[in-house]
Order: sequence, then C-alpha cells, then structure tokens
Amino acid sequence: MTEVLDRDGAESGTTVATDFHHALMRGVMTTELLRIKVLIGTTILLGVISLLVYFFAPDAVSRVWHRNLSPVYVFYVIVPLIVFELWVHEAISWHMRKGRDLPVIRRYIGVLVETSLPTVVLALHIDSMGRQEALGFVAPLIYFVFIILSTLRLDFWLSTFTGFVAASELFYMAVFFHAADGVEADPSIYYHAARSSIILICGMLAGAVGMQLRRQFAASIAAATARDRITNLFGQHVSPQVVERLMTEGAATGSDIRRVAVMFVDFRSFTAGASTRSPQEVVDRLDGAFAVLVDILDRHGGIVNKFLGDGFLALFGAPFEAGDAAHQAVAAAREMLAANERTNATSSWPLRIGIGIHVGEVVAGNIGSPRRKEYTVIGDTVNFAARLEALNKELGTQFLISAAVRDALGDECKDAVSRGEIPVRGYEHPVPAVWQLG
Repeated sequence: MTEVLDRDGAESGTTVATDFHHALMRGVMTTELLRIKVLIGTTILLGVISLLVYFFAPDAVSRVWHRNLSPVYVFYVIVPLIVFELWVHEAISWHMRKGRDLPVIRRYIGVLVETSLPTVVLALHIDSMGRQEALGFVAPLIYFVFIILSTLRLDFWLSTFTGFVAASELFYMAVFFHAADGVEADPSIYYHAARSSIILICGMLAGAVGMQLRRQFAASIAAATARDRITNLFGQHVSPQVVERLMTEGAATGSDIRRVAVMFVDFRSFTAGASTRSPQEVVDRLDGAFAVLVDILDRHGGIVNKFLGDGFLALFGAPFEAGDAAHQAVAAAREMLAANERTNATSSWPLRIGIGIHVGEVVAGNIGSPRRKEYTVIGDTVNFAARLEALNKELGTQFLISAAVRDALGDECKDAVSRGEIPVRGYEHPVPAVWQLG
C-alpha cells in the first residue's frame, strides 16, 4: 500500500509540476507579448510627437539641433525597432503555439538589441548638438522606457541586464564617445558614473518588482493548477466548497483504507418515462432532479463520486474523514426523499427514487492510467450498497440501509423496519437484516 501511495504521489507531483511549469511559461510569454505591444505603441507615439513638433515648430527644432540634424532621421531608428519587435512577437507566438519556451540566450540578445537603440539616437544627437546638450536632452531618458517595460518580463536578471546595458552605454557615450577622434573626454566622470549607477539601480528595482509579480502570478497559477487537478480527480460535479476545502486541508488523494458510508441513488422507471419524451425534456428533467439532490448532499457533507446514467454514487467520509458518516448519509437521504416528493407535486413527470446505504471499509484513492486518474472507492462495501439499492425494486421500497448502518445510528433510527435476512445477488448466503426507512 505504501508503494502504491508513493508511486501515485510521485506521478501526481510530476504531473502537477509539469502543468504548473507549462502554465507559468505561457503566462510569462503572454506578458512578454504585452510588453512588446506597449513598446511598439510607445515608439509610434514618440514618432508622431516628433513629427508634430517638426512640422509645427520648425524654427525651434532648427535651433535645438543646430540645423545639423532633422528629427525625421530619428525614424531611421524607430522603424528598425518596430520591425525587430514585430519579429520578436512572431517568434514568441510561434514558440507558444508549439508549447515551447523561448531560449534564454535569445531573451538576452533581444534586451541588448532593444536597449542599444536609444544609444544610436543619443549618438545622432551628440553629433548634431554636442555632448553636453545631447546628454541633457531627452535621449538618455528613453532608456527608462525600456527599463520600466522590462518589468513585464517577470525576470529579475533580464531587468537587471537591461539596466546594466543602459547604464554602460550611457556612461560610454558620456565619457568616451568621440574621445579617440581628438575630442576631449568629459572630465565630469563621477557625475556620469553616478547617473549611470542610478540607471543600473532602476533596472534592479524593475527586476525586483517583476519578480514579485512573477511570484504572485505563480501562486495564482499553482492554485488554479491544484484546483484543476482536484476537479479532474473528483469530477466536475464536486462543489466549489469541496474543492476549496480539499485545497485548504490538503486531503490525501493517495490510495488508503477508509471507513465510509456509501450511498447509491437511482430513479426508478426512468428509462420507460424517457422513451416517450424528447431528448431535451429528458436532460432537463434529470438535470433538475440532480441539482436538488446534489445540493442536499453538499449540505450534509457528502460528495457525488460519479454519475451513473439516471443515478449516482455518493460518499460520506471520503475524501474527508467523518466520524458520523452514517448519520450524515441517512439524514441526507431522508431530506432527498422529501425534496423529491415536493418536486413531483409540481412536475408533469414524477420520479421515484431508490436509495441504498451501507457503511464499511473501502480502498479509496486515485484509480486509472498514468494519463487519466479518478478518485473512487473500491471494495465489498461499495458492491453491497449497490445491491441494497437494487433491492428497492424487488421489495417495492425507496430507502434501504444495512444492519451496519442501523447499528451505527442506534436510537436515532427507531422508525427502521426490518425486512429480515434477504438473498442478495452475488452473495452465497442471505445477508444480515436489511432495514427499511422512509
């Protein structure tokens, strides 16, 4: 049993880890696509502003650029940047369609190319305006656009690398650019070093913010992955409250032995009634009936383990421990019978319920193939509960319980009527007394 539990746990853990990694990868790449779109939009906006200034204030533009550079030349940088970002967007989209992550080296190359483009703009400004004027103009501020948007990469080191590239290239442009051509280097090296240091720190801060966003994003994905896994194991019919409790309490989903109350519910003569009605009428009636019964189960701490055509198997005591599983099951069954009578009173298609409950030990756990597992219970307790429910048809009753359930209820079951020892299909000898309730 321990080996089975360990193997199931390892397989489940591997599946969850794989699903989590894949979901996180897609999430990070989605924010990467968002960053690219915002960057392209910002670039276009800056280009439009440059054109407006150029056409509506040509004299001021000429004085700022000393008549040596037309702002239109900036589009020689903007257009390649947009083309490059569109190419990156397509590359990321392709990897997402293939279910692959973008190689890390390509991310760093992308950062280097992007962050170097403001340096080209700064070089054009220095050639036109001079070093001091260009460094005090808008070009160095463009680095912050890339640093801020690097937050959407959700990677500390990529944002830090963005800040490092921006700081290094700005420092080079301020201190060494054109120095080899005989132009004296700017003596205020500490001034430029301090400013570059601030840019580097901003990149690190952007990375810290991105990592915090990534942690929150990962926590949300982990919760969603765990919720999906629980839903897959226990079925779509498990209530949200049960899913939340499973996630909060961490109920064991490996194979183990539990004492549970097993309830089988079946609608009598449903097939005959369905034969004279349209498929949509059948589905609507069955869905309406199930909705009422499952809601009652939820309130009494039971779960529907699986639907069986026009019936279902419900459990009390699994996957959660319950010391009073028999009491909960019987109380739920009584309320279900009463609720069905009320529904029948207002319906043109009355349904008769058959319920059988037995309590005992079962093997509860994840059963199935490595690709698809389902939480279920196996054992003679389950088989006998199914036989009890089937006996309702022979005895003309609606609600039968086993002697084990009768003993568990004690004085709370004074209205139980013994039907004696009855032969049950699949058992060689008559079973201990079967009791009728309701």
